[in-house]
Amino acid sequence: MTETGNSFYDVIIIGGGPAGLSAAQYASRAKLKTVVLDKSSTAGALAYASHIENYPGLLNPVQGKELLEIFRKQALKFGAEFFEAQVVGVRFDSEIKEVSTMGSLYKGKTVIIATGSMGRKPSIKGEAEFLGKGVSYCAVCDAAFFKGKTVCVYGNSEEAVKEAGYLTRFVEMVYLISPTPELKVESRQALDLPNLKVINGSTITGIEGTETVERVRLLDTNKKEAEIPVSGVFVYIYGSRPIVDFLYGSLELTEEECIETNKHMETKSPGVFAAGDVTCTYVRQVVTAVANGAVAVLSAEKYIHNRKKYRSDWGK
Repeated sequence: MTETGNSFYDVIIIGGGPAGLSAAQYASRAKLKTVVLDKSSTAGALAYASHIENYPGLLNPVQGKELLEIFRKQALKFGAEFFEAQVVGVRFDSEIKEVSTMGSLYKGKTVIIATGSMGRKPSIKGEAEFLGKGVSYCAVCDAAFFKGKTVCVYGNSEEAVKEAGYLTRFVEMVYLISPTPELKVESRQALDLPNLKVINGSTITGIEGTETVERVRLLDTNKKEAEIPVSGVFVYIYGSRPIVDFLYGSLELTEEECIETNKHMETKSPGVFAAGDVTCTYVRQVVTAVANGAVAVLSAEKYIHNRKKYRSDWGK
């Protein structure tokens, strides 16, 4: 859906994985005005899973993205709103919480953070040095700065392909560099664009320049080195760290950069909750993330209505 601008909600959910979608289902079923802000429906640990057969209720194995789509349809059925948007900032220091994306500002009574743990620290030589000077993690945020220039996207996921396709609207040429011999995608429409070239089986070993990015160095599977002149590098390689970069100190984090919660999924900021792998739970399974999301909403509903006890079910 297209973003609507300034909007007010009972529950703002950041992240569209199993924890976030479970929260969306419970919140919207409770007649709470609910929105999910999801960076990409194709990003996330469950979306990448090719074989799920141990989730309760499944009689046959399904792909992770299929299971996510079921969760999403359930939440939509109960009235939750969904927007594909990257959160770039938050404010939790007042009773009304604020969540900012590139296109809109969302205000709400409560926020549930369910962004998962596929984040990473800069690991490519030159990546940290040129962050904000040609290195970016958000094409939607920064594409306009590279109008008419040559850039590269580093990654092999559907999100990387989608972002590369988006960049073609602004830049002269996009090199999509995949560290694997083949891209791990189903939708290949963007790959036919005339100003997009795919380089498979190469890793970026260095990002170089003076004041800003000027080139990347590559190493292919045959140990052959190459150099490509680019003005921008968009990195879509994933790790296992909590995704909390948009918080900018708005929440206290652990030494491992996890969002710390109690058993009710409450953070130390009243009205702000967290669920799933972003809390660095010891057991990282779909079923535990879903449970976390449900508990977070029960706590959010209790907070909104100033209840002393949980309201455990809203069925007729």
